Amino acid sequence: MSKLKKALEKAKEERQDDTGISDQASDSAFDDDPIIRPQKQGEVRVTYTKTRVINIDPRVLKQNKVISLFHEEKMTDQLKILRAQVLNMLEQIGGNSLLVSSANPGEGKTFTAINLAISIAQELSRTVLLVDADLRPHTSQHKDFARDFLGANVSKGLADCLISGADIAELLFNPGIEKLTVLPSGRPLANSAEILGSSRMGVIADEIKARYSGDRIIIFDSPAVLTCSDPMVLSKYADGILLVVEAEKTSAEDLKRVMELLKDRPVLGTLLNKVKN
Repeated sequence: MSKLKKALEKAKEERQDDTGISDQASDSAFDDDPIIRPQKQGEVRVTYTKTRVINIDPRVLKQNKVISLFHEEKMTDQLKILRAQVLNMLEQIGGNSLLVSSANPGEGKTFTAINLAISIAQELSRTVLLVDADLRPHTSQHKDFARDFLGANVSKGLADCLISGADIAELLFNPGIEKLTVLPSGRPLANSAEILGSSRMGVIADEIKARYSGDRIIIFDSPAVLTCSDPMVLSKYADGILLVVEAEKTSAEDLKRVMELLKDRPVLGTLLNKVKN
């Protein structure tokens, strides 16, 4: 019996039903495992066994500001510098998971999470799992980076795994970018903070971190810190936190409030985004 199923059965016995989360468990919850084949000088190659491969038109990716794929873009070098800094800090603390957030919406956290994930996947010895952990309903149309950035038309994701016990193997997809796997958010949830703080989310987070230790980096894209409690809940699953700060928009007071809220959390640093010139 897998570690995941044992933990889920224990949670079921404790009858923690107040969040409305299904007690369903699946022996194959992580049977999506890619076949990782070591190459020369530490390089790895990946063959997906169950994960869907959705080949996205590169023109769509470029239009949606997924620029890490395009080495002629000047910002690509900046992302490589960020990649080196993040990987060095994670190595120092012995971690493999990162939460990317910001003070307010629209400051570039999702842009950063996606492009950083792709940049890390381009390293010879790294694979990446990118998780859209923004499950909240938005005031306008629900946003998710699978659709809005990657151009992938997917309807189910993390929310479905948490609420109805959907098999993770059926939720993950590869956007045609080598060594990058994406777990989309799925449907919006009104009680997202409570569900993200559930025992099932804890088991899933622990399992993917332990199962993919070493070459695999997990990046969680979360809501903004000052809009809801979700990032505080999610931060307990991450080894480090990267805060995105928008130049000429994020106020010093907002950043101070964020740092106070995260004072006991592993904040690795801040990234100044949208700097002119």
